[in-house]
Amino acid sequence: MQRNPIPPIHLIFICLLTFLGSMTTPEVRAQSKSFSRADSLRGSLNAERSWWDVTHYAITVAPEFSTRRIAGTVKITFRVTGMGNRMQIDLQEPMNIDGIVWKGRALSFSREGNAWHVDFPESLPAGSLESIFIAFSGKPVVAKRPPWDGGWIFTTDAKGRPWMSVACQGLGASVWYPCKDHQSDEPDSASLAIMVPDSLKAVGNGRLRSVVASGKGYTTYQWAVSSPINSYNIIPYIGAYASWQETLSGEAGALDATYHVLDYNLDKAKTQFVQARDMMRCFEHWFGPYPFRADGFQLVEAPHLGMEHQSAVAYGNGYQNGYRGRDLSGSGWGLKWDFILVHESGHEWFGNNITTKDIADMWVHEGFTNYSETIFTECQSGKQAGSEYVRGTRKLIRNDMPIIGPYGVNTEGSGDMYYKGGNMIHYMRQLFRDEERFRAALRGMNETFRHRTVTHEEVATFWSTQLGRDITPLFDQYLKTTKIPVLTWRIKDRHLYYRWTDCIDGYNIPVKINIKSGDDIWLEPSTKEQHIRLPKGVSEISLHPDFYAKISRD
Repeated sequence: MQRNPIPPIHLIFICLLTFLGSMTTPEVRAQSKSFSRADSLRGSLNAERSWWDVTHYAITVAPEFSTRRIAGTVKITFRVTGMGNRMQIDLQEPMNIDGIVWKGRALSFSREGNAWHVDFPESLPAGSLESIFIAFSGKPVVAKRPPWDGGWIFTTDAKGRPWMSVACQGLGASVWYPCKDHQSDEPDSASLAIMVPDSLKAVGNGRLRSVVASGKGYTTYQWAVSSPINSYNIIPYIGAYASWQETLSGEAGALDATYHVLDYNLDKAKTQFVQARDMMRCFEHWFGPYPFRADGFQLVEAPHLGMEHQSAVAYGNGYQNGYRGRDLSGSGWGLKWDFILVHESGHEWFGNNITTKDIADMWVHEGFTNYSETIFTECQSGKQAGSEYVRGTRKLIRNDMPIIGPYGVNTEGSGDMYYKGGNMIHYMRQLFRDEERFRAALRGMNETFRHRTVTHEEVATFWSTQLGRDITPLFDQYLKTTKIPVLTWRIKDRHLYYRWTDCIDGYNIPVKINIKSGDDIWLEPSTKEQHIRLPKGVSEISLHPDFYAKISRD
């Protein structure tokens, strides 16, 4: 039983609304029954979204554990980039917008499912910096199986105390607060104020700016980030947390690392989280300086498995190595480190530092972060161990549908973005034939796209440039089709005849083979048959195991 219940939600709501002035009653429209229309509203940069760019979210939220309701306000600061006087704000059912104010004037708005159309009385001047204040309340979608089936999480810890958070990647931040819920538009900074009972603590992204007694047994914790952040990464954690801090020797200087765990897990957390030091050292070496040094690095125990919430990484792996104690690769190397600590922290570079404009391109987040597991294995146990780890994950690849999803409708592609994406990157690594060049390219990627949103084409072009040859066919083959290219071969009169089959037109990516003598030979196959002379006595060939492809005798 909750000993310190949060006061009636309407009282908090009234307090939060006092600065807004008078409100108009919104016109509520029936949700559109056209799935494609709803998807386009959610996933496209339409006329109501393209003329303004978010620069800051200032969010205040007060959850009521007993009723599973929340109430709050958000100040959205934005820059006018084009002509427009109608704005789309996203807030998912069954949450409600209770009022919107601009320059002291209540704005009219109407609802279309999860999209809200806001009307300004005039077109705003191009280049101007504007702000609107929005009051919101309701019962947010409750996560059924977080983080996969996301929403707000209302649960209790082992001692029966309230434990709350949110997991909303894919589902979107608009599941709980009003925002421009499109991955391409990251605010330059954000703040989150969380009102909780005095018996609990609240953790958010970045730095703790203030702790203010709110009266009647409540405290408000205000957190803020000074770096660009994706809207789905802005997350409250509320629980009986104990915390400690250490200073890591970062590549760019001292780096604050803070850890928040349920109080009864403090001792085992201090033992397990020592791995964060090795993780940070390894990833900075390979990917470049931690991208959010100004906001610090945090691990926060969460009421779900884990998520890459920027500068406040969610952790729920039970203080054990592997993925819930299992090695997903089957190689044995995956039990040498804590999967969630390493994988979700890897997203600070790939997903948080570099974010795709459309979730159809989420392979950039998950493929490179999956490969960060291989990199960390290599840092711990050597290059061969890393190679065995990534190859071991191939058994998890389904090849059920393309990894790149449809654009403009907020839809991801295949979950193969993880393991197939990682194996594609491992293949690409071999093409460099120089470890330092590959490492420099990974670091260059994080520097080139630092704090930016990107497209698939930009990333593919970057890697082709770094390699010095066009490898667009590699990306097209592995990300846009379900086919794995087959090296088809035959030997006649000491000549090896070979070509790529079961592949896209023009596929011409090099591959390495092994021959009986143990030697490696690089081939430059295309879809047209070629041949080379072999040493005497060679009658069989095999693919080098670091290349995720197939081989077949013709």
